Parts: sequence; C-alpha cells; structure tokens
Amino acid sequence: GPPLRRGETGGGGPDHRLAAMIPRMLPAALALLLLALLAAAWWLHTPDAPRPALEARWAAPPSRFVEAAGLRLHLRDTGPRGAPAILFLHGFGSSLHTWEEVAAALEDGFRTIRLDLPGFGLTGPDPTGDYSDTRAGEVLAALLDALGVARAHVVGSSMGGRIAWRFAAEHPGRVERLVLMAPDGFASPGLDYGKPPRVGPLMRLLPYTLPRFLVRAGMAPAYADPAALTEARVERYHAMLTAPGVRRAILARMGQHILVPPEPFLARIAAPTLLLWGEKDAMVPAAHAADYLRALPDARSVVLPGIGHAPMEEAPEATARAIRAFLIPAAAVSDP
Repeated sequence: GPPLRRGETGGGGPDHRLAAMIPRMLPAALALLLLALLAAAWWLHTPDAPRPALEARWAAPPSRFVEAAGLRLHLRDTGPRGAPAILFLHGFGSSLHTWEEVAAALEDGFRTIRLDLPGFGLTGPDPTGDYSDTRAGEVLAALLDALGVARAHVVGSSMGGRIAWRFAAEHPGRVERLVLMAPDGFASPGLDYGKPPRVGPLMRLLPYTLPRFLVRAGMAPAYADPAALTEARVERYHAMLTAPGVRRAILARMGQHILVPPEPFLARIAAPTLLLWGEKDAMVPAAHAADYLRALPDARSVVLPGIGHAPMEEAPEATARAIRAFLIPAAAVSDP
C-alpha cells in the first residue's frame, strides 16, 4: 500500500484503533469489576453474631432458658407466681424484648411470660425443622407444662396473633382469654390459601447479608410515628436477626407457611377475645378486624388512635391499659 505520511498511523481510523485496544483493556476492566464486587460483598456480608456475646448483652436477668419440646427456649417470667398468667407471643422477625414495657406495666397483677418463639431471637432454630403453627402450639403447651401453668391468657401480635388463635383452637383448655393484636391469618392480595409462598432470590440472600440500614427500612412501615423507630430499637432487632441460625430458620418458616382458611379454627375458640389494632396500621389495616369479628364466637375490638402495627412498642401504656381492662372485666373489679 501507499507509504504512511508523517503523523499518520495505520489501522483504518479511530473506531478501528479503539476496537484493537479493547482486548488489551478487557482483563483490567474485569479485574476492576471483580474487585468492586468483592469489596461490595465484603461490606454487605453479615455473619451470625457469636452466641455468648448476644446472650451477655440480651439475655441478662430476668432472662433464663427453659428446656421444652426439645428446645432451649429463651424466656422472661416475671410478676407474682400465684397471679393469673399472661403468655405473650411476638411477631415475625421480633423477639420477647418487644413486650418489655407492656409486661412491666402489667406485672403488678399478672405473671407475665414472654419468649423468643422457635426460629427467632436467642431461642434460635427448631431442631425438628418444623415451623408450622401446630408445632408452635405443641411447644407452647410444653412450655406451660414446664412452668407449671395450667391455663393462661394469651396475647399475640401479627404472626404471634395467628399462632395464638391456632393455639386457642387446638388447645382450648389452656387459654383463659385471648388478645389478638393485628393478627395474621386471612388471605390477602398475593397471598392465597393453600399455596406455598414464593421466596424470591433477594430473600435467599438473607443468611449472607443483613446491613443495619436494611433492617431499619424493613421496620419503618410498622410505626405510625417515625420517632418510635429509635437507633436502640434497630440495634436490638438487628442483633436478634443475626443470632446463630435465625436467618436460615426464617427462610425455612417462609417456605413452610401455607395459609389455610381460618374460619373453621376461629369458630372453635371459646375464649373471650379482644382484637387490638392500631388505627394507622399500614401492614395489617384495622379494617381487617371485621373478618375476625364475623368468625369468632365471642369477640370485641379496640382501635388505638394514631398508632401503627406495633402498639406494644409505640404506645405501651395504652396497650397495657387495653389489655388489663379486657383481662379484668369491670364486674370483677371492686370499687375503690
């Protein structure tokens, strides 16, 4: 071909020269991308926290551990031993700590028992791998036996509310009165009866990563007042979710959770029932109380104004007052 003039280069122009450079640039670009991915994975990786440190921080007295149904259950059991017992059941992803202020307001006249349900908190995974509501009922009955409690009032929130009404239906002799706080149980859009839920790929990353900002974002819809979601509360939830085996147990529970029509169970519940809801509950709206009022033989409802999905944390005093008023009927309260 013709000789090159001064200042010219071969190769057919800038586009061709760029194409010729790409093979030399590609390894460096891939290396940078790999380094960025490794850095992100390192930053996002959240291993399980050491159990001794968690127990030292979150299971100080009055916490103790009780063996029941093959589990080492983390619980707190306070108040007079001879007083009527209340068994508190927390919601999904929570722990017994959610009840502390309500229990403190009630333990002058009640024995207040709260536990980390199997698969959560410092109780941790169930060795059976069974996270059904029936298994939860067997665990609760075994716990009451271990504590020498024949009958108890049962208070359950959200998922714990569903476990509470199933327990009342399947173990009627163990339940005196029932308090359901925004309970789970009826089908809703995207969650049908008889169908296993879809656990998406992002949820399957849960055992490997759980930055604290994601915990905060996931908790935020539960509170009508954003100020109720304090850093201390986020820290506690994050600590309990990173307890050994808890995140894998959560995935197992999600995969096993198949809704069944609740009406046949609710119709069997003889215990007087209080439906307690936050007016501004954005997760299980207070209008859902109507479904339970139609299905339960003996039920009434109380709505707490201006409160979200976690009344026991957002308004513990009002929550305790509503529970006390229901558990001690007016006819049984003597005049001052």
